[in-house]
Amino acid sequence: MISSLTTPAFAANDTLRINQIQVIGTHNSYHAGFAPSATMLMQAKAPEALAGIDYRHPALTRQLDDGVRQLELDVFADSKGGRYASPAITHLIAEAGLPADPPMAAAGVLDKPGFKVMHMQDIDPRSVCQPFVACLGEIRAWSKAHPDHAPLFILIETKEGELHEKIPSVIPEPFTPLVFDALEREIASVFSADEIISPDQVRGHHASLDEAVRANGWPSLAKARGKLVFLLDQRKVEAIYLEGHPALKGRMMFTNATPGASDAAFTECNECRAQEINALVRRGYLVRTRADVPEQGQGLRNDGTRRDAIIGSGAQMISTDYPEREPSAQGYAVGFPGGVAVRCNPVLAPRGCMDAPLERVIR
Repeated sequence: MISSLTTPAFAANDTLRINQIQVIGTHNSYHAGFAPSATMLMQAKAPEALAGIDYRHPALTRQLDDGVRQLELDVFADSKGGRYASPAITHLIAEAGLPADPPMAAAGVLDKPGFKVMHMQDIDPRSVCQPFVACLGEIRAWSKAHPDHAPLFILIETKEGELHEKIPSVIPEPFTPLVFDALEREIASVFSADEIISPDQVRGHHASLDEAVRANGWPSLAKARGKLVFLLDQRKVEAIYLEGHPALKGRMMFTNATPGASDAAFTECNECRAQEINALVRRGYLVRTRADVPEQGQGLRNDGTRRDAIIGSGAQMISTDYPEREPSAQGYAVGFPGGVAVRCNPVLAPRGCMDAPLERVIR
C-alpha cells in the first residue's frame, strides 16, 4: 500500500513536473492469456503465432499494487452489444472435440452495448476485466484507496480491422469522431474531471500543446497526485480524434502525436534508441517506449540489452510484458534499482532528486 506519510524529501520532490519522473508500464495490461483448450488448439494450428502472444498479466489491482504505473487497455467499439459475444475460437474448440473453456466474462456482459477490452477479436479475446468501464472502475477504486499515488498513465489502443483472411472474424466498428465521443463518455462515467489531467489543463493559455510543453506546461507532481493521464495509442486515428477539436481542445486524451504538431505533448517511440528518446523528452514530450517485444524474444532469451539502455533513457513510461513481479521463466524482468515504483527521470530530473520519496510504497 502507499502511505500518506510525508517527509521533507517527499515534499521537495512534489515540485517536480510529471515529465520529470519515470515509471514502469505493462504491455497489454488486460491480457489474460489463453485458457487450456484454446492453448491446445493454438499449439496444434498456429504454434508460432501462439509463441508471440502466450503471456498473461494478473488483475489490474495486483499490477498497481506491484508498482506498475502505466496500464494499456485495447478497446473495441460495440455500440449495439453482442458483437464479440461468440468468438470463433469457442466454435473451433468444439469442432476439435476439446472441452469448453470457462466463460470469458460474467453472464450477459458481452451482450450489452459498450466498449470491450481484448487483444484480438475471435482468437485472443480474454481480458482480466470486462467491459471497458469495469476496467476503469477497478483502476479508480485503487486510485481512491491510494490518494497519494503518482499519476497513473492509461494508454488506450483503439482496435479496428479484420484479422488474417484465413481466420473467420468479426469486423470491428470503425472509430469515428462520434465513436470517440462515446468512448470519452464512458471514461467520464467513471472519472470526474478533477481526477484527470486533460489536454486543456496542460495547454493553458498557449496556442498549442507543443508550445505549452516546451514552456514547462506539465503540472507538478503535487498537483498530479491521485490523478490519471489518458493517452491515445494509435497515431493513425490522430486526425479523426482531432476533428472538431484543434490542438485537442475539449478532448480528454492526449494523442500519440507527430512531434511538432499542435497536439504534440505525448508520443510513442516504442523501438527507438535511447538517444532518439532523449531528444524528444528534452523537447518537453511525454514518451512511452518498450523494453521488450514478444516477437523479439528478449524475455525468452533473458536478454536485457535493450531494457538496460531504455531504463537509462529519459522515457517517462517504459512498457514491458515482464514487470519486476512478473518475470519470464528465464528470469527476465524490468524494474528500477531499489524496487521503487516511480523514480527521478535520468535525463530531466534536477540534481538532488531522490527516488525513494517520490511515492512511498510499503509492502
